[in-house]
Amino acid sequence: MKISYNWLKQFLKTDWSAEKTGELLTDLGLEIEGIDTYQSVKGGLKGIVVGEVLTCVPHPNADRLKITTVAIGDDAPLQIVCGAPNVAAGQKVPVATIGTTLYTETGEAWTIKKGKIRGEESHGMICAEDELGLGKSHDGIMVLDQSIKAGTLAVDLFEIEDDQVFEIGLTPNRADAMSHYGTARDLKAGLIQKDVHVEMITPSVSSFHVDSRTLKIDIDVKDYKLAPRYCGLTITGLKVKESPAWIQHRLKAIGLTPKNNIVDITNYVLHELGQPLHAFDAAKILGNKVIVQTLPEGTKFKTLDGIERELHAEDLMICDAEKPMCIAGVFGGEHSGVSEGTTSIFLESAYFNPVSIRKTAKRHALNTDASFRFERGIDPNITDYALKRAALMIIDIAGGEISSDAMDFYPKKIEDFQVRLSFENARKLIGEEIPKETIKSILTSLDIKVNNVTEAGLGLTVPAYRNDVQREADVIEEVLRVYGYNNIKTTEKLNASISNTSKFEDYKLQNLIGNQLSSQGFFEILCNSLTSPKYIALSDQLHEDHNVEMLNPLSNDLSVMRQSLLFSGLEAVSYNINRRRDDLKLYEFGKSYHSFQENREEHKHLAILLSGNKNLARWNAPGQKSDFFYLKGIVNATLQRLGISRFKVAPVKNDVFSEGISISLGKTTLVDFGIINTKILKHFGISQEVLYADFNWDNVLQMAQHNDIKFSDIPKYPEVRRDFALLLDDHVSFEDIDKIANQTEKQLLKDVDLFDVYQGKNLPKGKKSYAVSFTIQDDHKTLTDKQIDKIMAKLQSNFERQLGAELR
Repeated sequence: MKISYNWLKQFLKTDWSAEKTGELLTDLGLEIEGIDTYQSVKGGLKGIVVGEVLTCVPHPNADRLKITTVAIGDDAPLQIVCGAPNVAAGQKVPVATIGTTLYTETGEAWTIKKGKIRGEESHGMICAEDELGLGKSHDGIMVLDQSIKAGTLAVDLFEIEDDQVFEIGLTPNRADAMSHYGTARDLKAGLIQKDVHVEMITPSVSSFHVDSRTLKIDIDVKDYKLAPRYCGLTITGLKVKESPAWIQHRLKAIGLTPKNNIVDITNYVLHELGQPLHAFDAAKILGNKVIVQTLPEGTKFKTLDGIERELHAEDLMICDAEKPMCIAGVFGGEHSGVSEGTTSIFLESAYFNPVSIRKTAKRHALNTDASFRFERGIDPNITDYALKRAALMIIDIAGGEISSDAMDFYPKKIEDFQVRLSFENARKLIGEEIPKETIKSILTSLDIKVNNVTEAGLGLTVPAYRNDVQREADVIEEVLRVYGYNNIKTTEKLNASISNTSKFEDYKLQNLIGNQLSSQGFFEILCNSLTSPKYIALSDQLHEDHNVEMLNPLSNDLSVMRQSLLFSGLEAVSYNINRRRDDLKLYEFGKSYHSFQENREEHKHLAILLSGNKNLARWNAPGQKSDFFYLKGIVNATLQRLGISRFKVAPVKNDVFSEGISISLGKTTLVDFGIINTKILKHFGISQEVLYADFNWDNVLQMAQHNDIKFSDIPKYPEVRRDFALLLDDHVSFEDIDKIANQTEKQLLKDVDLFDVYQGKNLPKGKKSYAVSFTIQDDHKTLTDKQIDKIMAKLQSNFERQLGAELR
């Protein structure tokens, strides 16, 4: 938000510099992000002096140029080559001397230099008004009054507005400061705390009166919940023209482009007092009636920007007897606004429901100065004051007369807030005891009325425009920000308590696994929990009834909370692939959200996504593609790092995978992983293979806590390895072999490993060959060949009997 310092000083007469004032505003919570300089004439006419043309003769080498001699005061006359058709001896003219910087209409700077034009020296430039920024004419040079003395600085002749503009990073809760008046109100409180007492000067409306009642426009508010207060009046006999320079300077300083006097005055009052206004051409209001109402769903309405919009049933509209004229508090209509031919207006000032305006503005993707203020909550008690202020300015600048009473529809007054402040609670929250009289002084300076005072605290009435101050804690925050955070002393002693936390705390295990994945080359991502409801159709595992829907979505694509981390992860994959980053290793700790009949639930997940190569090609090794077995290794390493090693493996039943595995412990599913279905990938425009692992993090945390770490001595006796080459049916898995082996020999068998798989020539159809190693060890003695052979014989026998295996 931009605040003009000159404008601010109309409310508070202060001689503080802009930098010093900016520091105080920042301390008050209105953070100054920057201070810019505004000049009504860019460059401030620096280097421009009044010159007298002594001689003017044709240029010997150019038909359209003239050589002039110009006196600029005490210095020697300058020879200047000029191409203007109206230059003549005896004129007083503005002269840009050598070294002066001028600016084009686009703001581009250029410097006057000594030079030769067609062989003749030129020591400056006689300027036209557009070259100085004083007008738009370029028909010839600017001729000044003869009474002006040569050598006079141009800056002394013209009224140039020099201003400094604060860029305030306004937080959403500070609706009260969305104007120069609101900012001045805060600044006054800060100055009082600095023992600088200044009077708050507000525009007077005491001269407001009705000139006639010749144009009455009836007002009918259909829903006072959506429009709690609505004011309006008519003005006739006005003339739409360009605004006076002082209004244009104020608006330009804060980045607004002047339109015409009527529109500029409504914008001026908006930024002066924080009350949005709207002027309707009264001649275009059919039936002389203004109706504030909602319209049927799907009603077409063309706004000022020429776009035809389809209205929502909850959009509040300002209508006449036959048609809509304006989206209330958001944007005007194309055919109801003020134009050059307007001679009478209906001037509107209202307080609209903030939630209604916010929803309407979001639905239509409109963000205007009016909606910005309405949706945050303006002061409901200055509606009529701002209306009268604007009306008086219009009469003064555009002429005309007030031709109706100021109608004010305010059936139920918005009450101020009653808050009780405890001095003890203030001390606890602030960390320091502030004198009671200081607290009372600060609250009074903020227009917070002190109703009663006791030893324990204060009974307060907070004005309705401070909708962010409704609790005791809010009042304490107000006291603290005006008193000054920097004035609170820090203690020399630092107290801290040490808590005993479990090693299985969620954040600890997340850091543990996050560090492991990052060391394996993965990048952590953080995706939006809001997503599109369309993704439900991509999987039978997701249900529309389980969506957690947003009441006020930013857009249709962000209207529900995600039921799965997969689709937001695929958005990230697609985004990277589209930017030529094809080799991806990503992970995310996040939540899924589900709405069930009885309650809503959040489930924690760890999602892992792989695509492209797992490592880049090097001079001594080609790139290796991420495949299912690489992902399996990552999943197993993750579980093993958490102490989960004995688990059950089964084919995955989730339809997002074309093939995959589900790992569980008992009846508790820990992780599903596999290759993503190409149908889903196609929806995101992904043509390469993507692998995905979805850890149910809640279950993983629970199972990790049951892991008991056991310590044992390093065996003193050697281990023995024996191998089998087994001919097996295709359907037999290594898991079957591992399970039978461990059941056969529970004490001495330490490890079973698959080190070769062969399918192809010289094998019967439907058969495959597994090369399996068995590690055997006794912790108390050296094994004999007889013991080893006995164990291997038992293994062979069980494999043959249970799996139909044959030794090759």
